Amino acid sequence: MAEADDGKSSVLNGGSEEPDPGEDPGVEEDDSTATEGQSGSQAAPDKAKDRVKDQPLAEAEREPGEGENEEEDTDSMDGSGLYSLTEEAERESEGGRRERVKERDAAKRAARKRNRPSAGTAHHSSSSDEDEDEEEEDQEEEEDEQTMEAWLGAELRDLSGPSWRAVPSLRSREIGRGLHQFVRRVCGARGLVQRLELQGRLERHTGCVNTLHFNPSGTRLASGSDDLRVVIWDWARRRAELEFDSGHKSNVFQAKFLPHSGDSTLAMCARDGQIRVAELSATQRCKNTKRVAQHKGAAHKLALDPDSPCSFLSAGEDAVVFGIDLRLDRPANKLVVVKEGDKKVGLYTIFVNPVNTHHFAVGGRDQYVRIYDQRKINENDNNGVLKKFCPSHLVSSESKTNITCLVYSHDGTELLTSYNDEDIYLFDSSHSDGADHSRRYKGHRNNATVKGVNFYGPSSEFVVSGSDCGHIYLWDKVSARIVQFMEGDRGGVVNCLEPHPHLPGLATSGLDHDVKLWAPTAENPTGLKGLKDVMKKNKRERDKDSVRHGDQYDTQLLWFLMRHMRNRRPQRTRREGGAEGDTDESWSSPDSSEEEEGGPDHVQCMSS
Repeated sequence: MAEADDGKSSVLNGGSEEPDPGEDPGVEEDDSTATEGQSGSQAAPDKAKDRVKDQPLAEAEREPGEGENEEEDTDSMDGSGLYSLTEEAERESEGGRRERVKERDAAKRAARKRNRPSAGTAHHSSSSDEDEDEEEEDQEEEEDEQTMEAWLGAELRDLSGPSWRAVPSLRSREIGRGLHQFVRRVCGARGLVQRLELQGRLERHTGCVNTLHFNPSGTRLASGSDDLRVVIWDWARRRAELEFDSGHKSNVFQAKFLPHSGDSTLAMCARDGQIRVAELSATQRCKNTKRVAQHKGAAHKLALDPDSPCSFLSAGEDAVVFGIDLRLDRPANKLVVVKEGDKKVGLYTIFVNPVNTHHFAVGGRDQYVRIYDQRKINENDNNGVLKKFCPSHLVSSESKTNITCLVYSHDGTELLTSYNDEDIYLFDSSHSDGADHSRRYKGHRNNATVKGVNFYGPSSEFVVSGSDCGHIYLWDKVSARIVQFMEGDRGGVVNCLEPHPHLPGLATSGLDHDVKLWAPTAENPTGLKGLKDVMKKNKRERDKDSVRHGDQYDTQLLWFLMRHMRNRRPQRTRREGGAEGDTDESWSSPDSSEEEEGGPDHVQCMSS
């Protein structure tokens, strides 16, 4: 896999150098094990262990490069060094890794010896061949382990010192200093991210929860599900304030509060391709829902204009982007049909630049992030695209890589993109057309469902994603090292991650039928226990499945065609009868929907 451009990486990171490929993967290191940020040399594993045992605990817990001031270390609440003193971290050290490999190899040899034939002649004739086979297998395993370690350790940077220290910050707030910055610094503090833990569950849905969205003030949380219902939560009290039927005929994929609307307007999209708007009353009821646009395929994402209470964008698998203005009699306006050459590109995700709201980015069934300017889309000129981004090693890739989600950073300067059965990449949105990624985030798995990805922190300090392994990962954005690793859904897949707009916490959901709330209340920072083994397992499974990637998509295409043929006859009957069953005040056509779903039993448990 291609590396990020060295020149750009050094500029974006203040000239910090890449760590040695043999380092531990995307995991924070203590100066007792790797002495990251010191001289860069690697101490012998056994000596490192002895040094950890001999030195006082307070000294061993110091952040790399911060040994001079013990009080500052204590105030920081940054546990980046604590985990390496645990038994798990010692096992994950270089010496521990080699010892585990030796033990595993010895066990395999013993098992093979027990299974050898006991007849003397046969035993003597085959023993030399078996020994050679054992040596070859041992060598292959060791090479595989070394390759895995190198991959996990590549493209990482040193973690910076903590940006927020608890005690000095609290003392300043007591005397009225820095009040306006206190919450922002707290929400972006690595020490609090490392203390995130499960607070509770919101249980009301009877299907997979596909979407979460806080209102602008952060007091309410909207969730939508495969059960076709939308719930508005008073999440602090763990209580459902409003529950209503979305009006959709299939899986609800997004439900979002329109900004500056007094939380009275909710925009929704679903697998049935409909874009609907719900009008909510102050008395906790839904007045009505109406259809305002229709895609000819599933519509996975909506993109809000942060300044407008009545306009937003939608993207569908029919490759169409609609601009929707609720003030118009016919709200839906087709902005662009996304194409690569003459071929349409079905879309899974769309996001508006929060600073320059004329720009929006889309991603879908190919490897390119495309940015458009709503003011000057000319489909005869480069298909209307302003510029495209793609990791260099995926430009000519023959694998059917696609983009499941992308988001802009808080200031619109960066684009975060999650690829199906690949990694997460960060692009500088100001770079020229064709620029490579500036960061890469590894360790999770994005294959079984359409995964989301998001920034966490008021200044987009962290990257957060779910995974097929059921865990939630948080990476430090600059260093690309994992700083938090939590077990998410029992169902095995986490899809949605919604940070609270003003508080240090987030809501998540996936294949489980509930919503999970997380807050930084743990007494001790994370130990990242078991992280390395899970990351390696995810990588090996991804490599193994890449061989069968083409067959998987052929199977999905066959599944779609069979379902389409099965539903086409009753669909025609409904059209001839003229029964719509919903309010359509804007736009429709006789062939606007190519897919009718089988109701709430149909779930979004496979990638589109």
